[in-house]
Order: sequence, then structure tokens, then C-alpha cells
Amino acid sequence: MPKKKNKTDIDKNSSVKFSYTWIIYILLILFILFPSILRNNSNGKEISWHEFSQDMLSKNTVDKLVVVNNEKVDVYIKSQQLKDPYLKNTLRQRYGKPSATGPQYWFSIGSVEIFQNQLNDAQKNIQEEDRVDVRYEKSGFSFFGMLGWLLPIILLIVFWNIFIRRTNIPGSSGSSILNFGKSNATIIENEKSTATFDDVAGLEEAEAEVKEIVEFLKKPDQYTRIGAKIPKGVILVGPPGTGKTLLAKAVAGEAGVPFFSISGSAFVEMFVGVGASRVRDLFKSAKERAPCIVFIDEIDAIGRSRGRGAFMNSSNDERESTLNQLLTEMDGFETNSGVIVLAATNRADMLDPALLRPGRFDRHIYLELPNLNEREAIFKVHIRNLVMEDNIDIKLLASQTPGFSGADIANVCNEAALIAARNKKEKIGKLEFIDAIERIVSGLEKKSRIISKKEKKIIAYHEAGHTVVSWLLTRVDPLLKVSVIPRGKSLGAAWYLPEERNIRGEKTFSEQLCAALAGRAAEEIIFGEITSGSLDDLEKATKEAYTMIVYYGFSKKIGHISFYDSTGQTETALQKPYSEETGKLIDEEVRNLINDNYKRTKDLLLNNKKQLDEVATELLIKETLYKEDLEKILGKRKLEDKNIVLNHAAKAAVFNP
Repeated sequence: MPKKKNKTDIDKNSSVKFSYTWIIYILLILFILFPSILRNNSNGKEISWHEFSQDMLSKNTVDKLVVVNNEKVDVYIKSQQLKDPYLKNTLRQRYGKPSATGPQYWFSIGSVEIFQNQLNDAQKNIQEEDRVDVRYEKSGFSFFGMLGWLLPIILLIVFWNIFIRRTNIPGSSGSSILNFGKSNATIIENEKSTATFDDVAGLEEAEAEVKEIVEFLKKPDQYTRIGAKIPKGVILVGPPGTGKTLLAKAVAGEAGVPFFSISGSAFVEMFVGVGASRVRDLFKSAKERAPCIVFIDEIDAIGRSRGRGAFMNSSNDERESTLNQLLTEMDGFETNSGVIVLAATNRADMLDPALLRPGRFDRHIYLELPNLNEREAIFKVHIRNLVMEDNIDIKLLASQTPGFSGADIANVCNEAALIAARNKKEKIGKLEFIDAIERIVSGLEKKSRIISKKEKKIIAYHEAGHTVVSWLLTRVDPLLKVSVIPRGKSLGAAWYLPEERNIRGEKTFSEQLCAALAGRAAEEIIFGEITSGSLDDLEKATKEAYTMIVYYGFSKKIGHISFYDSTGQTETALQKPYSEETGKLIDEEVRNLINDNYKRTKDLLLNNKKQLDEVATELLIKETLYKEDLEKILGKRKLEDKNIVLNHAAKAAVFNP
């Protein structure tokens, strides 16, 4: 019994989009091949006068000639000659297979008089009664002749109609030559958007700000009756992955009004004036659908400060004209009643001040990396569709991901699911989440990398140096795990749990420097030489030292001065914001700071050399040591606050397999 198609299958088949491109290709191919097709369908094979006179007329093989419309001559071969195998084979080899009915061949003539003279000259030695019979005909209608000049016109008309229709397709990408000045924003209606505020977690303050915009669009009388005006623009600013685009999608799903979505880079093309034209077309369409929301993602692509870098790059005119048009549309003489502009960027320091002022973007919403509670809420959103074991503590997972953005947490959940599926497990467990976090932070574990015994011993003492110094210094972030198994580009790694502090003191910075330099100090103490394995540690220590001196003013010689520029203009400046003498003093202070902390680290390791040897030996045996293993060797770690000790002891339990 045949299977009955359900409604879903019918709808799915009926929703297949037809591509006009194939019709255009077919018409172009027919237009190119039509002349040859027309020639192949004409009567007989075309020959020249020379071929006719030398190979046919002189050998007395021609039965008759028919002059058609004084333009061409049809040649008919005698039937008895066609029956001759030799002659038939000769004609086939030279001019193609002759037809049985005729005419077999034809040739063009310039005029009837010239043709008659040539024919008389060719037959002057032939008797009058043996000469070829010549007839003249007028063809009133020729299908192929009519088609020869009519079909190209028809093809051009059809091609032009399809071309015009394609430029008027709703939602077209704007790639047509007649449509490149149109806005290519994606229009999202209420029923097409599935994201809601329930899908947004960890952004309570920002969510409350945009919810008010949604409420204004739904119930404007509640605000306008007391004289309030709707904000013209809202800009979302934050690091990558913090949920700016997700928040915009939620607004599209909750607002119940048309939602225009476009990227800032989509405005500017290689043609002059296209960007400004697309801005005008976008706001024209938005006004026609008001009330509505226009979302411009990565607005820094067109909103950079005018004139910045113009002396280095002369191609800014088009981008600046696009920005000028955007400024005019957002707050010109015309009012955009009911049109709200929602924008997102992670480079607000580069935006033009005229774009950010009230009247254009009235509200600036800053999104930061989520804290512990916000990460826990984000985890709960992303694990809703995961099949997990019952003993997973979401709060512990949130504590292991400090500094992670919402996109990073979504990646952790997906990686954990992939690892569980790869291991053919029915549910995702605690170890899968831990492996996912470690893989994202440090890279894939590479046990197959070939490492000699000597190199492995150097790596073990290097990581042991980090471990001992971090354990003994009280202001360094708690150590959870240390390993000599290669991951990513690193040959070994130590995992810390960064404290979510708002401020850090000078002593905290110094102890962090000591922990970073401890690996190289351990190599020098044990092996009498230093290796290239400390490259990453030296890079981090150098950047941290320059930050202390140049930004935070932790130098008595430099004084209470900071060269930090929150506007970001120093990134494109040709010279540093301090003099050459101050630069030399900064370099000297950084060098002294690193040297002093390196000496402090060496002294600390020399006084605890026994513990250094024990940790390195255990690493060579077990390859990975956890917090409990380190407590057996180094004892309980002392911190400034006993509550922190208990808190992190609970958090670190997740690392125990």
C-alpha cells in the first residue's frame, strides 16, 4: 500500500523556490546556438561557386538549378548520379551526405545578372539542349527565415522582463545591477522570529532597558500621555560574545513590529554613493512600516570618527558620506516617528561623537563579561536541550569558567555533548564538561607528541616551579590542577581559578609576576640553564609589568601618572604619549620590576627545594596532579581570607575524577 503523503511533506515540496537564473542561462545558450541550428535546418549543404562549377557542373551531374528570391541558388543532383556509389561517396566525403529528395546543395549569389554570365561562361562548350535548366522562384513566406530575425528579438524581450522582475523580488539580496543602491536589510516579521527574552540570561540590566523599548512600541499611550518621548536609538556595547546580537533577536521576537536587520559593512560597496543610497532606502522602508525597529550590527564599520586616519588612507570619502547620511536620517529635519534604531558594536571608542550624542543614540547599554551568578543562569539556558546526568552542579561549572562570555559557555556545552557522543555515552557527565572547559582553555590533549625523557623532566620541574610558588604566595589565584601532558601549543599547563576582583593591589600584581616567572627560575635552579619553554610566561610577565608601570602608576620614579587612553586614539597615533626620556625610564622600571620579582621567586624556590623535587617527581609519575595531591606534599594552602579557602575547596572538587 503506497504511503500517504502528509501535509508537512506537501508544504515542504511546495515551498521549493524556483531559480530564475536557470531560465537566463537557457535563453543565453539558445541565443548563441540559434544561428547554427538555423543553418542546419536549411535545405541542403552550402557550397561555393567554385565547388559547384568544378565538381558538379563540369561533370554533368546537375539536374536543375532553382534561383530563390534572386538571393540563393538551390542545386539538384541527377537521381541516376546519386545512385552511382562512386559519385555519391565522393560528394559525401567532400560536401557531406546529399539528401535523396533535394535540393542537395545551395550557394549564394550577388545578383542574377552576374550569376547568368558566370553560368553561361561555364557552359559555353556544352550543347544548348544539354545545358542545365534554370528556374526562378519567389518565396512568399519562410518559417525559418521569419524565425531568424524574430527569435532574437523575442529572446531579448523575455530576458529583459526576467531581469526586471528579479530586481523587484521582495527580500532580494540586492546583487542586481539595477538594485545595488537598494537596502539589503533582512525584514523579520513577528511570526518569523522565534527568539524571546527567555533565551537571554545574565543580562538583567540590559534586558530591562530594551524591554522598556518593546513596551513603548506595544503601549505607546502609557508613555506619551505624560509627555514622554520614545528613545530614537539604543546602542549595545560590549566585548565579543556577550550577547549583543542575541539581545537584538529577542527584541525582534518580543516587539511584535517589523524588524530590519543589517550589518554595518553591507552599506559600503565599491561604487560611489551606494552606501548613502542604501541608508536612505532603509529608512524609507522603515518609515513605511512604522512603528518598527532597525538593527545595525557592527555599526563601527560605517560609524568611525570622520577624519581619523584620513592622511594615511584616502578612501574614506564613501564611508564618511554614508555616515553623514545616517546622521541625517537619525536626527535631521524630518522626524522618524516610530522608527527605533538598535545598534551593536565592540569598538565604541572608535565611533564618531556625533553618532553617539543624545537625539541619535539616547541610550548606551554596556554589556560586560558575566559574573558567577550570571554564568550560572547562562549555563541553565544552554543545557535545556542536553541529556545530562543528575549529579551535575551548575554552580560548580560556573565557578570553573571565570572570564567566559555567553558564547564561550554555549561552546562549552556543545563540546561536552560532542565528547559524550564520541565516547558513546548515553548522558553527559561531569567529566565531559571538565574536558570541554580544558579543551577550550588550553587546546586538545596530545599524548601522542614525542617528548624525550630529558625534555619531560624539564617540563615537570617547570610546572612544579609554578605550582610551588603559586601555593606559597597568598595573593595568587588558587591552583586547581597541574599537568605535563601537552595541550595545544603548550607542553604543560597549570589551571588556576581567577578571583573575580574589581580592584587589585600592587602586591597582588607582584605575586602574579612571581608565579609567571617561577617556571624559568625552577629550570635555572635545577639544570643550571634556562630554556625556550618560558616564552609564554615571559610574554605575560612583560605585558603585566608594563601595565603596572604605564597604566596603574606603580612606580615611584614615574610617579602617579597613567598613559592609558580610554578613547583608543593612541592605537592609531604615530608617536607615544610620552617623551623619549620617559620611555627610557619606563623600560628601566619594567626591567627592574621583573628582575626583582625573579630574584624573589628564586629565593622562594631555593628555600623550598625539597617540595619542588617532590612535586616534579609526582608529575613524572602521574602526569597530572589535583588539589588534593598537592595538599599531601605542600600542606593546606594559606589564603588571606578563610572563607575563600572553604569556598574554593568546594569549587575545586569538580576537578576530581
